Amino acid sequence: MWPFRKKMTLEESGFFRGFTDWHSHILPGVDDGVQTMEEALRILAEYERLGVKEVWLTPHIMEDMPNTTEHLRERFAELQANYEGNVKLHLAAENMLDNLFEERLHKNDLLPIGKNGKYLLVETSYFNPPMGLNNILLRIKTKGYIPVLAHPERYMYMTENDYTRLKGMGVRFQLNLFSLSGTYGPETGKKAVWMLKSDFCGLIGSDIHNPIDFERIISKRFIWENVLQMLQGISP
Repeated sequence: MWPFRKKMTLEESGFFRGFTDWHSHILPGVDDGVQTMEEALRILAEYERLGVKEVWLTPHIMEDMPNTTEHLRERFAELQANYEGNVKLHLAAENMLDNLFEERLHKNDLLPIGKNGKYLLVETSYFNPPMGLNNILLRIKTKGYIPVLAHPERYMYMTENDYTRLKGMGVRFQLNLFSLSGTYGPETGKKAVWMLKSDFCGLIGSDIHNPIDFERIISKRFIWENVLQMLQGISP
C-alpha cells in the first residue's frame, strides 16, 4: 500500500526509482522532441536524480519525419558518446501507420522496442484510424512483431469496444504516465484511468518532448495514490 492520501509530486512519491521509460523523444534533433544535445543531457541528468533505471528513445518515423534507421543510429551513438551517467539508454522508434511504414515493414527496416526486439511501437492519427487498421496490425504480427499502440488513451475515435477488440488481436498498449494527472485534458485522463483499471496497459512511458515540460509536470501536485497502486507490477 502507498502510505499517503494527499496531493504530492511524482518526485515526492518515489515512483521513478527503478522506472523504465518506454516512450520518449529525448534523442536530439531528429523530430519534434528535444532539439539539442544540451537539452537531452539535462533531461537525462534529471532522470538520474529521480532514480530512473532505463529509457527507450523512440523518435518519430513518419512521412513528415522520414528518419532513416542509419541516421537514428548515428544520432544515438553521438548521445551515448556525450552521456556519462548511469541511466541505460536504448534506441527504438515510434512508427506512424502510414505509407512509409508499409514500405519499411515490407523491407523489415525497423527499430523495435524491448530487449528481445519483438515489440513494435506504433501510432495513428488522434482523430481517425488509417484505412485497414486491422490488416496493418495483422501484417505486423506476420512479420514476427507484437504491435504496441502508443498513448492509446489519446485516440479520440477509439471506444471501449475498440480497445477490447485490439487486445483480443494481441495488440499491447503503452500508456502515457502524465495522462493520468490530466496533462492532456480531463477526458483523456478519464480514459487513461479506465484503461489502467481494466488491465489494458502493459508499458508506461513519459512521451516527453522537452525538459521544460518534463520539469513542470513532475512538480505538479496530484493525488497519485490510487493510480500508483494500479501501476505497480505493470511490465511488458
